[in-house]
Amino acid sequence: MTLGTQLTWLFVLAIPVACVAWTVTHEEIFAELRDFCSKKSERCKTFVQRKFFYLFTCEYCFSHYVAAAVVGLAGFRLLLPGWRGFVLAWFSVVWVANVYMSLFGRLRLDIKRERVETQAVEQAVEQMEDSGAAPEKVKKFSPAPGSRGR
Repeated sequence: MTLGTQLTWLFVLAIPVACVAWTVTHEEIFAELRDFCSKKSERCKTFVQRKFFYLFTCEYCFSHYVAAAVVGLAGFRLLLPGWRGFVLAWFSVVWVANVYMSLFGRLRLDIKRERVETQAVEQAVEQMEDSGAAPEKVKKFSPAPGSRGR
């Protein structure tokens, strides 16, 4: 397999790893499982049990297990044949998947911030209209100093 093909596999295999790890550790569909695991990770008596349940609450931890399964099922090896190529592929897929998840988390945060700002502007306009202020006196919204205005 050429280096270009291996890199393509690396970046493509990281997509389902990131998707599964993010979904299990953040999305509402797994909220009950996450809550259960979170409680168990704090209350179990043995170290191994606490760490086992913790892995379902941390996208970084969980991505290692998902990546191991995906790399193993795909038979992907990076740079070297055999188990050494598996280990390189495994940790590389984990790293790329976590970059994807960080970017996705940042994107979601920016979208939420924009929604909150829009809602605040809409409420201010409604309050001014309710108080009888003329529409031409409604100032255009500008972000607070130090915030990232777009």
